Amino acid sequence: MKIEQLYTGCLAQGAYYIESEGEVAIIDPLRETQQYIDKAKANNAKIKYILETHFHADFVSGHVDLANQTGAKIVFGPGATTEYDILSAKDGQELKLGNITIKVLHTPGHTLESATYLLIDENGKNHAIFSGDTLFLGDVGRPDLAIKSDLTKEDLAEMLFDSLRTKIMPLADDVIVYPAHGAGSACGKNLSKETVGVLGEQKKTNYALRADMTKAEFVKEVLDGIAPPPQYFAKNAMMNKMGYDAFETVLKTGDVALSPEDFEAVANQESALVLDVRSQADFIAGHIPNSIFIGLNGQFAPWVGALIKDLKQPIILVVPEGKSTEAVTRLSRVGYDNTLGYLKGGIEAWAKSGKDISTLDSISAEEFAKRAKADTIHILDVRKDGEYQSTHLEEAIHFSLDLINENMDTINKDETYYVHCAGGYRSVIAESILKARGFNKLIDVAGGFAAIKNTDLKTTDFVCPSTL
Repeated sequence: MKIEQLYTGCLAQGAYYIESEGEVAIIDPLRETQQYIDKAKANNAKIKYILETHFHADFVSGHVDLANQTGAKIVFGPGATTEYDILSAKDGQELKLGNITIKVLHTPGHTLESATYLLIDENGKNHAIFSGDTLFLGDVGRPDLAIKSDLTKEDLAEMLFDSLRTKIMPLADDVIVYPAHGAGSACGKNLSKETVGVLGEQKKTNYALRADMTKAEFVKEVLDGIAPPPQYFAKNAMMNKMGYDAFETVLKTGDVALSPEDFEAVANQESALVLDVRSQADFIAGHIPNSIFIGLNGQFAPWVGALIKDLKQPIILVVPEGKSTEAVTRLSRVGYDNTLGYLKGGIEAWAKSGKDISTLDSISAEEFAKRAKADTIHILDVRKDGEYQSTHLEEAIHFSLDLINENMDTINKDETYYVHCAGGYRSVIAESILKARGFNKLIDVAGGFAAIKNTDLKTTDFVCPSTL
């Protein structure tokens, strides 16, 4: 028996490769499927099952493509309905894989069809659970993402309480827990940085598994402080339910080199969004006017999903050398399949063609502190609500980056704003969006709040338990 976790940091997502006696099951695969096919081929094995723990909302799974490429059967939990062929398994149904068994445990709560897969080894011992978004390390899945359901989040939270206590907590303490996500995912509130654990430890430390917890207490604690889901979640869930274009088609269309002239023509004729995925330092130094920055070196896919409202938005890319395939791939992971090419030769080719280049003003935290003490200035903090409420500069205006479009009218295009986030990535995203909307008096504070804290500027510390 072989179990391998294939973890993707940008999505904080774990897919799994399970093999026994030449037969393979893939759990919650990513959009790009060749890696699973290659792995099975290298082991002279055949992919038999594609196990989906639920209709994912935070990424587009590769289940449809992988089934078409390999003939493997897609398996969902009870009640799942799709536009493609699946096995909608029954609670307790057992699937044979080589000389091991995978038992389907229906664990509704995160979503109605959520399933946990219990792996029983060749000796008949319960070895591990692949818990999807039902149980994380340190947390449980949010119960407000069921698509097209007349159930409330409270109803689903009650289901989740029952699922945990009837299907998962009775299992032995030494059962290994393989969750679908780790820290950084928006599918829970307080996920651990660890990505593999044991059930006994979760029974001791996970607030949601307290033995003396009532259902009412569970519902209150699970829902307390839960942020609204990112706008792309429901759209990705529907793609996973209905199907999507083949990844190879998306890559062929999107990974196309465009000359500066063709790039500009596509931008104008197709109303394409110019998305710059280089580092924030490169974007600050020079970028195409009205382009939007979301760098590959940060939480790229989730920020694309949070800020670009239309999955069908035509996109053209400014990429670091050799990164076009990666950029198109990572966009497709969250359902942005309408990439139309990238700028051949990058920003240097754009400049050599005589076209305009824009820059952003950026100063050090030390220079920022000097200016803040010498005069009254406007400070814009674009960190998350919890970060701001924990500690912030006394005079700062605040709105979270993901709510920038809703809050743009609270600031004035005629005023100068010093913009910061925690470390410098999100502030440049915010400045690129604001600048494209006509806010031209923006100054980035390099290093963000992490650098500002090392100056002698006064901060206000306040912990709000309901949002942290």
